[in-house]
Amino acid sequence: MTSTLQVALVGADGAGKSTITQMLERGPVPFPVKRVYMGVNLESSSLMLPTTRLLLAVKRARGRRPDLVAGSDPVATTGHSRRNRVARSVKDSVRIGVWVLEEWLRQLVAAGYARRGYVVVFDRHFFADYYHSDIAPAPDRRAGSRVHGWLLQHVYPKPDLVVCLDAPGDVLFARKGEASPGWLEQRRQQYLALGAVVPAFAVVDADRPLSSVFADVVAAIEARRKDAAP
Repeated sequence: MTSTLQVALVGADGAGKSTITQMLERGPVPFPVKRVYMGVNLESSSLMLPTTRLLLAVKRARGRRPDLVAGSDPVATTGHSRRNRVARSVKDSVRIGVWVLEEWLRQLVAAGYARRGYVVVFDRHFFADYYHSDIAPAPDRRAGSRVHGWLLQHVYPKPDLVVCLDAPGDVLFARKGEASPGWLEQRRQQYLALGAVVPAFAVVDADRPLSSVFADVVAAIEARRKDAAP
């Protein structure tokens, strides 16, 4: 059997991605596992380039979010001066450039683990998280988002298996109390829709006891390992 599998656990906030990926790494499971965080919250990641740490420190000093993600909605530029538009374009280009380097850093670390015989389990994945904001066809998308989406779609390595931890929006809201049930339900449906664009996709019902969810995730990974065996 191949042991170089790369698996992404995705789903809306509160689905249990971090908990399950940590359980997989700690075992016991019938294969060695290394966990890599592939989300946008830089405070949740132990992997970070020095340049990113500097930008993050600047954002913290300004009271901003601990990530390098711009809003996906287009910003109206009516009435803005050309100088302001150029400055914003330069800022977006720098942000995207730094963020792409961060994405590749984590992928290179994952590739190193895979070469050493580990099953790499991603907590989130950039392709899944950005699919509807930067990759799926949409009008009036910023140039930086279009470039980022193209790179994720055509250049960035895809996981061998995507496991979607699925639970209704109201259940997810009750667990973490973040966003709103409606928004979480919308994100839930977006993750489920990835089944139409990801070759190997499994849905695990996350509205059950943690032990049952964990067992089904392990079974999905084992089934994919058998399918990928030479």
